[in-house]
Amino acid sequence: MRIKKQIMDAEGVRRALTRIAHEIVERNKGTEGLVLLGIRTRGVPLAERIARKISIIEGTMPPVGYVDITLYRDDLSYFEEKPAAAQTKVNVPIADSKVILVDDVLFTGRTIRAAMDVVIDLGRPQCIQLAVLVDRGHRELPIRADYVGKNVPTSHRENIAVVLEEVDNEPDQALITESGH
Repeated sequence: MRIKKQIMDAEGVRRALTRIAHEIVERNKGTEGLVLLGIRTRGVPLAERIARKISIIEGTMPPVGYVDITLYRDDLSYFEEKPAAAQTKVNVPIADSKVILVDDVLFTGRTIRAAMDVVIDLGRPQCIQLAVLVDRGHRELPIRADYVGKNVPTSHRENIAVVLEEVDNEPDQALITESGH
């Protein structure tokens, strides 16, 4: 894998998350009933950051949890050994809440479909919205993000790598990478 281009530096990530936080508050007319759920792995720190930014804007921090989609993947039959699930943690009722799913990259839409299945299994929310740091296109399912940090058209040979300080112990950034074929 080689790095082709940096598309966001730490400041770009910060600005994108600040804008997303403002858009979430605006669209939902405040924080009442909001629950942010990060999709493991990098969606979790992004959801936590967005919640902190919302608390600065509104004075109230929405609850944050996380979902693990491992056992909800639509490609489980391709694995010889069934993968072990990590953990889903949601400390508030999902029923009638406004769930904001948060992930780092939106690609085919399959991860989001699986995350929605997890949420529905937890209860019937009023609505589910999606916030992503990067939307790279190439959808295979009719799923779109409500809040996007950056749209980055990519080829199928390219990937988006999001680096977050909390996960990778390196400064935040988003990169276009290409596998060497």
